[in-house]
Amino acid sequence: MLLVGVLGLLVGSFLNVCIYRIPKKESIVWPGSHCQQCGSAVKAYDNIPVISYLLLRGRCRSCQARISPRYPLIELLTALIGLSLLAAYGPTLTALIYFIFCCALLVVTFIDLDYMIIPDAISLGGIVVGLALVYFLPLSYKDAIIGLALGGGGLLAVFYAYYFATGREGMGGGDVKLLGMMGVFIGWRGVLFTIFVASLVGSVIGLIWIAIKGKDMKAALPFGPFLALGAYVYLLFGDRLIEIYFNWLGPTL
Repeated sequence: MLLVGVLGLLVGSFLNVCIYRIPKKESIVWPGSHCQQCGSAVKAYDNIPVISYLLLRGRCRSCQARISPRYPLIELLTALIGLSLLAAYGPTLTALIYFIFCCALLVVTFIDLDYMIIPDAISLGGIVVGLALVYFLPLSYKDAIIGLALGGGGLLAVFYAYYFATGREGMGGGDVKLLGMMGVFIGWRGVLFTIFVASLVGSVIGLIWIAIKGKDMKAALPFGPFLALGAYVYLLFGDRLIEIYFNWLGPTL
């Protein structure tokens, strides 16, 4: 658990780089970490996840510019994701693959929150990677292909149905590709679960956001983060929650 926690923090530091640079179409490898204000290179001893942020009190050592608290937050989230998957799947290759999958979802979440886009490099690239790794996951290639078709095709149908009914786009094409990628990793059952959870949580958060901001019902809200949350919940508790749901619903059918 200690090893996974430390690895998660280190990976989270790299995810911060991806979140910042991918939308700007910059290399995630070169140059190294540097202050966004003064451009000073970040020394190795100032690049320790979470700890360096606390020691520097959230400021750049060179220019004293404030560093967003989101950086250590993402590092901690990545570590917690790694630990939760370790608890759910044990020290297995499956856990490692799902950790990589969830890291991609974490990057998508914050990019979508910042820019209202989901990069094709992650969603389409994830489909290719996922299809190559299905053999090591607890689902069949049939489930993965159906999940891809249901995730991408099903949401695409909803996309066009909403557009023709209202004349407005209810979601972006990036959401369609993202759900298709999810279908490869979690299968068609996971796709249905993810859509249900994302729609439920998104509706509640959306109504609260509209009430606080004073927006109308046409206000745009990124859907990618809710899809990512639904997929993550499915990985940890999906089968159990589905069983509880049908056990509760069964007597009424």
